[in-house]
Amino acid sequence: MPRKIPIETSARHIHVSKEDFEILFGAGATLTFVKELSQPGQFLAKERLTVQGPKGRFENVAILGPFRPETQIEISMTDARKLGVPGMIRQSGSIEGTPGCTLISPTSSLTLEKGVIVAKRHIHMTPDQAIRMNLKDNDDVFVITQSFERALIFADVVVRVSPSFKLAMHVDTDEANAFANDSAPYGTILKLFDGNAYDLQMWAQELDQGIKR
Repeated sequence: MPRKIPIETSARHIHVSKEDFEILFGAGATLTFVKELSQPGQFLAKERLTVQGPKGRFENVAILGPFRPETQIEISMTDARKLGVPGMIRQSGSIEGTPGCTLISPTSSLTLEKGVIVAKRHIHMTPDQAIRMNLKDNDDVFVITQSFERALIFADVVVRVSPSFKLAMHVDTDEANAFANDSAPYGTILKLFDGNAYDLQMWAQELDQGIKR
């Protein structure tokens, strides 16, 4: 049987560096723990920020801990249009050449030259799970969603493998709204007959040749 992969919606949020956090909240300030998130070691912080772009802003945006080496703002394509910045799809941590924004706290503000991304949809899994699914870190796969009357296929889903991960696929709010009307949506990875993860070009070629699956 295919392994069910829980699909979680990742709303707009901020990962912040310690240096930037202290600029916004004061020297020596630290993140205030509120609750754990699904990925081990990740948590929601009490502190919130306003994200200001050239055309619009979002207030009360959540900060997720722990601190990161660089500050990163994760939004959807719809959010990018409201802010007035290019929607650049990137993996987490890949922020070179991305647009910036201004972060505003109750007492200070900070203008960033980069760091605003639309996170590439991805699956977190452990090395053991990757082995059992014949996958490796940074593989791109297809995922078929299972959701009442709105199932679809996501292409270009990147696989992220680490011993610290818990199995889950993360999509943004735009992607979730396209299919999810279920309290616990899930997906399965589309496979070739030999067990390898499907390749987009190969699938297109097989469909063109009339191969039925």
